[in-house]
Amino acid sequence: MLYPKVKQAFAKLRSLFEPAKGVEINTLEEILIQADVGAKYAKLIVDKVKNQQNHATSLKNELIRLLYLPKPDIVQEPPIVIMICGINGSGKTTTLAKLARRYREKGSVLLASADTYRDAASEQLEIWAERTNVEIVASQKGQDAGAVVFDALSKAKNKSIETVLIDTAGRLHTSTNLIEELKKIKRVVTKFKPEGPDLNLLTIDATLGQNSIQQARVFTRELGINGIILTKFDGTAKGGAIIPICRELQIPVLYLGIGEDADDLVEFEAGEFVEALFESQ
Repeated sequence: MLYPKVKQAFAKLRSLFEPAKGVEINTLEEILIQADVGAKYAKLIVDKVKNQQNHATSLKNELIRLLYLPKPDIVQEPPIVIMICGINGSGKTTTLAKLARRYREKGSVLLASADTYRDAASEQLEIWAERTNVEIVASQKGQDAGAVVFDALSKAKNKSIETVLIDTAGRLHTSTNLIEELKKIKRVVTKFKPEGPDLNLLTIDATLGQNSIQQARVFTRELGINGIILTKFDGTAKGGAIIPICRELQIPVLYLGIGEDADDLVEFEAGEFVEALFESQ
């Protein structure tokens, strides 16, 4: 059951789906496009639903079908390595702190400050490390990000730390230097775990809607992303873009960011998400 803060985060998107409770086929496509599902998937959904007896139930089932993707398997061999990528302003560092809080409940956590490009990035992460009561390998601006990750993984191995979370620099997906730096970090991880990061996650700003798809496509092609975190979900009615993002990339959404606090990260479940769109506030 989704708790109240999550329902509140869905409020803007839910307001678009209100008419769909007693859905009329001639308005459904418009509702879906307003929610930023996109013309392609709006038409696909309408075609699936229009000949069904119970339109509302059929709509729910079709949305769940489109959103459900199997989550990546993690071999529980410590340290679990989680790498966070994304463009500027997509919420990487805050999301990493939220993940630190979640994984700290399961065991020891180490943060690797591999964003050596942005001013005060390491200092910001050190504040989050203190707040979430986890260790950190800090860095200085201009330092080799790969070396920071190597030091962090060496420390994790020596101290039997269970989870390592790697923060990375954020620049546009069109930045060749950024992509090459991320590839180098991934290569460093393979020295400790031949398969690379257990979770190679991409943060996507939900307020950008379908504009996020191309950036996600580039990161996925170059880095092998295996999970998405949709951030800033509390401030947008464009959350319907989650459907084309999932289907076009065939990558599961693992978490939704619904606020700024360390606890404002919820696991994404397709069934609960869809039900929330049809529930009363």
